[in-house]
Amino acid sequence: MATLEDLGVSAFINILGAFVFLILFAVLRIQPVNDRVYFPKLYLAGKRQHDHSARSAVRRFVNLNVCTYITFLSWVPGALRMTENELVAHAGLDSAVYLRIYTLGLKIFLPIAALALLVLIPVNVSGGTLLGLRKEVVFSNIDKLSISNVNPGSNRFFIHLLMAYVFTFWVCFMLYKEYSNVAFMRLHFLASQKRRADQFTVIVRNIPRISSHSTSETVDEFFRRNHPDHYLGQQPVYNANRYAKLVKKKERLQNWLDYYQLKFERHPEKRPTRRTGCFGFCGREVDQIDYYQARISELERKMASERQKVLNDPKAIMPVSFVTFDSRWGAAVCAQTQQSKNPTQWLTDWAPEPRDVYWQNLAIPFFSLSIRRFLISVAVFALVFFYMIPITFVQSLANLEGLEKVAPFLKPVIEVNVVKSFLQGFLPGLALKIFLYILPTVLMIMSKVEGYVSLSSLERRTASKYYYFMLVNVFLGSIIAGTAFEQLYYFLHQPPTQIPRTIGVGIPMKATFFMTYIMVDGWAGIANEILRVKPLVIYHLKNMFIVKTERDRERAMDPGSIGLGENLPSLQLYFLLGLVYAVVTPLLLPFIIIFFAFAFLVYRHQIINVYNQEYESAAAFWPQVHSRIIASLLISHVTLFGLMSTKKAAYSTPLLIFLPLLTIWFHKYCKSRFEPAFRKYPLEEAMEKDNMEHASEPNLNLKSFLANAYLHPIFHLFEEPAKEEESQETVEVRIDKAQQQQQQQQRDHQEETHVRSSSQYHHEESHFRSTHETHYHHESHVSRSTQYHEGIHVRSDTDSPSPPHFIYHYDIQP
Repeated sequence: MATLEDLGVSAFINILGAFVFLILFAVLRIQPVNDRVYFPKLYLAGKRQHDHSARSAVRRFVNLNVCTYITFLSWVPGALRMTENELVAHAGLDSAVYLRIYTLGLKIFLPIAALALLVLIPVNVSGGTLLGLRKEVVFSNIDKLSISNVNPGSNRFFIHLLMAYVFTFWVCFMLYKEYSNVAFMRLHFLASQKRRADQFTVIVRNIPRISSHSTSETVDEFFRRNHPDHYLGQQPVYNANRYAKLVKKKERLQNWLDYYQLKFERHPEKRPTRRTGCFGFCGREVDQIDYYQARISELERKMASERQKVLNDPKAIMPVSFVTFDSRWGAAVCAQTQQSKNPTQWLTDWAPEPRDVYWQNLAIPFFSLSIRRFLISVAVFALVFFYMIPITFVQSLANLEGLEKVAPFLKPVIEVNVVKSFLQGFLPGLALKIFLYILPTVLMIMSKVEGYVSLSSLERRTASKYYYFMLVNVFLGSIIAGTAFEQLYYFLHQPPTQIPRTIGVGIPMKATFFMTYIMVDGWAGIANEILRVKPLVIYHLKNMFIVKTERDRERAMDPGSIGLGENLPSLQLYFLLGLVYAVVTPLLLPFIIIFFAFAFLVYRHQIINVYNQEYESAAAFWPQVHSRIIASLLISHVTLFGLMSTKKAAYSTPLLIFLPLLTIWFHKYCKSRFEPAFRKYPLEEAMEKDNMEHASEPNLNLKSFLANAYLHPIFHLFEEPAKEEESQETVEVRIDKAQQQQQQQQRDHQEETHVRSSSQYHHEESHFRSTHETHYHHESHVSRSTQYHEGIHVRSDTDSPSPPHFIYHYDIQP
């Protein structure tokens, strides 16, 4: 059982670690050589440029201005300077609402902590129960501040009961206000958005096969018949997963080729060679540049063959289609209604925005989705209980006194003061953090196997799995395993009638473990987040071995994203700990408040300067956040009810029954009141926005705007051979407006050769469009053909949180 001394050691280590991380961040962020690591979002948005001509050779890498080193906390006011409206315009609504979760935590726990520390701590300290228990029950001075120290049957429990009601009403009040505010922000954001392709597009799945018709003809006929007034066209989906894997493989080979070419340029006296066998230790010795050029040429032939197969094979067209309408109202009617008398066919839903589409999963047959999700559910269930083994081991480190009673031979090592304080105060939280490190990646893979078709839904499903894992393993597993180890000796030497009382006393004692976990994960961990050690190392490795041009240097940047799949469950765990221990052990609350305040500053800075969100869901994750906090509130009620039932509080305990009932009623009310705004798009809003758009732009050519919005990314060509995919499956080329003029002269002499080499594929693309592409009305073909030959598609400002970018096709200049 961790003591005040152990917590002091843990606090010292974590505060020192956080301070060191912040000092390193303050120094590294102002070095010119690290500018693209700590400000990548500003580079992508064209708001920041690296001026090489203005610096000497030394100043290009090192900041020699001493004054900037003194104000090492200048990033804090910079993170707070931007207003919320400016933040929405800069980073999107998802990022702004994500930050509101931290402010919600502060709004909830600051008043609760003040009231609990002023009222409950004196009540608990004056109880004196632990001093009268047998010495075999393990406790520390911290436990004297918890509810465990109150005498069984005492009238003092009425004060805890009153505080439970006050805390519950306060939490519900804040949740209601925040749900209302976020729902208003979402509707306002959708209403004020400029025109986007997903506002007019519906994804249709499980399209029935008709022997005499192609999939495109079937879709076209169905929607012409059932939506004759608003149907505009449709874009079929092609199974190009194999081609995408070849593109990804080529990117890896190209990186190795760039590395060896750069190595040869630096040392021209010797060409790089290596053996082709296992890890370069056996096999024949080959010239690495020639070797990778040959492999890339062979791979390009395979890509050409696979491309022809996708273009010409009717089976490559999947029973999925993106259907577009001439109005938001028409799309809303289609997306939110049943299309067929057979409820398993012609399934419609709002299409994700183009950059949110996870193209690989569109090729999964619809009938297999239920089987996949059942198998993944079984796998997640098994994974949760498999992880109980390392979690239990971690708890054994946190309960050394209890373990000594079972294994006395470890006592000489454990009793060393330095070892004991380190094991109990720091190591358990660190070990748990390490065990949880790879888990989000595993859960994301599981979500992809389930077949969800958008990145946003994948992250929400991953967050859901991770939350259940944290609830069972980190929270319940830590309490149960910890109590069992801690009280094992006493369980074996006491009457059975005393076991419930021992459990009731032992559960609050786990607060000390969670305090150490909060300090490791919420203090030092957040400081490590702003330091960005991994992106910093990877960027400089790429810069050293791969980067040859400014274009390569841009691609070496890794802005990353918020990572909702991992961060939302972690946040929900802190809400759970705060609500459960608010009445039981109020001393834990200041640790949580420090986390929310510190994390808010760090993530606000990261969102402004670093993160570049992959998609914009308009805060679609908020209903999940609200539901998880309500679940935490219910768990706190059940925990308090079970604890007080062991304390012989016969008069006060029954009054707790009303709390979960009131909480459930409140949740149902909020669900019916606010959740439809996150699930459906009001027809009234859609019609109003359509009318406003028609009045302001009467000559709008919507067909050309939507023509290629949902064309599979592999059918977009490179602007030049050196430009590879920007993501796992995207092969379109984006040139930032601010950098276009600088790079124009460097590209001129390369483009003439590349345009000639692209002519053959240009012809294949034209054949593909004329044979299999979207079936629009006659006028749509004319406008789309014009746009295709121009080779330019300019996205609207709202297509991404960053400023608009050009997308070039086939090296044709605008």
